[in-house]
Amino acid sequence: MPFAFEKFKETLDNRYSQEDVALIERAFEFAKTAHEGQVRVTGEPYFAHAAAVGTKLAELKLPSEVIAAGVLHDVSEDTQNTIDDIRENFGDDIASMVGAVTKLGKVKYRGEDRYAENLRKMFVAMAEDVRVIFIKFADRMHNMETLYALEEKKRIRIAKEVLEIYAPIANRLGMGEYRGLFEDYAFKYLQPKEYSWTQHLLEERVKKFGPAMERALKNVEFEIRKHGIQDVDLNGRVKHCYSLHKKLLRYKSDISKVYDLVALRIIVKDVPACYAALGILHGLYTPLPGRIKDYIAQPKPNGYQSLHTSVFDEQGSVLEFQIRTHQMHEENEYGVAAHWRYKETGTTTPNERQVHWMEELAQIQKELSTSDFMQHLNELKLDMFSDRIFVFTPRGDVIDLPEQSTPIDLAYAIHSEIGNKAVQTRVNGEIASLDTPLKSGDLCEIIVDRNRKLPNEDWLDFVKTRHAREKIRDALRGTKPGLWSSLMKHVR
Repeated sequence: MPFAFEKFKETLDNRYSQEDVALIERAFEFAKTAHEGQVRVTGEPYFAHAAAVGTKLAELKLPSEVIAAGVLHDVSEDTQNTIDDIRENFGDDIASMVGAVTKLGKVKYRGEDRYAENLRKMFVAMAEDVRVIFIKFADRMHNMETLYALEEKKRIRIAKEVLEIYAPIANRLGMGEYRGLFEDYAFKYLQPKEYSWTQHLLEERVKKFGPAMERALKNVEFEIRKHGIQDVDLNGRVKHCYSLHKKLLRYKSDISKVYDLVALRIIVKDVPACYAALGILHGLYTPLPGRIKDYIAQPKPNGYQSLHTSVFDEQGSVLEFQIRTHQMHEENEYGVAAHWRYKETGTTTPNERQVHWMEELAQIQKELSTSDFMQHLNELKLDMFSDRIFVFTPRGDVIDLPEQSTPIDLAYAIHSEIGNKAVQTRVNGEIASLDTPLKSGDLCEIIVDRNRKLPNEDWLDFVKTRHAREKIRDALRGTKPGLWSSLMKHVR
């Protein structure tokens, strides 16, 4: 029987109670009846989409209420049933999520206006209830899987939106698997020739290194278990096509410089076992100098944690290993969504770094009108969605900044007075210019002149963060005739 709940139930493991399963089944049957007779452009029954969205949310192990809302997400928009009907049958919380997803889908603008409004709506929804974004992600992911059925113009628009909005948001939420899939689906439609070439290259390299990887996994597992580390899982992951494409652009298409094409993962019980496994691995193989990265002691800004190392095997092949705990692995793959996976643990809120930028988004929404939002769009995207770096201060504080940020961005992130009075900087103990692009792990000291009252107008040409830009403008506003109008050129 097509779309039978018994088949759907196979995705629900033992963390779901009988009440959870009953709630999802009621939503399943309600949506199936509501969508009766409707057909998608692919020719399949419309309910296939609703069931697919629910399945993706179940695979993320999200709470039953989120899965139910996902199954029901199109009911109020595409059937005779209303939000009030959903509220009456499933309660306020599920009705609220369905209503929020529906609002996200209603955009009538074209071009840049449409893009900006979509981004703004995602910001608002995310700040209010991040669970809505999980539903929207699952919805959009299934749409990308069936994008071939749409006309080319619409395919390109949707693929561009996924690459510029959905993938970066997934990255900031720490949802590595969704980010990679979003990017690959979009890449396939936006640059089909480059996608095919990269995919072929990837397949050839995996085929070439397959035997070495199989051999390494067996050897490493034997050594790790021999040293008494029992709760261990070893597997491999292949780099996503779009991620490889971006890396090849940096290395002028020289694939021999891409060491993490295939990564072998060692997943263990706890942090001490991670470092023990690293020692065992380096006893077995020769590590490449400068290729050991400790993202456990110093996580990436989106919360990613793991030990990375590249080693030479017996034949001289370079293999990349990633070592992490089971909890780290779930959080690296599913990010903020992982915090909703275990209701019994009470872990229902994201970590502090993951929630801080969402709070910033909520504040920005209050401050900016629609026209201001359009004007500041590029700054917002840079602040929120660029790759992030960690920079250390001499006091040991860790500052999270967008990639390519400068010492002036750091100064204003510490305090506006530090920024306004900055005159010089030392990066890793060496005097550097104030427009020097910082790298993750840099130790940056800001040298101030306490007698200085105002920042330099020219700083607006190179600062990267919206915060620094606004503080510089605020400090210079009204200081001399004509200055403010000249500053406005930096806004666009």
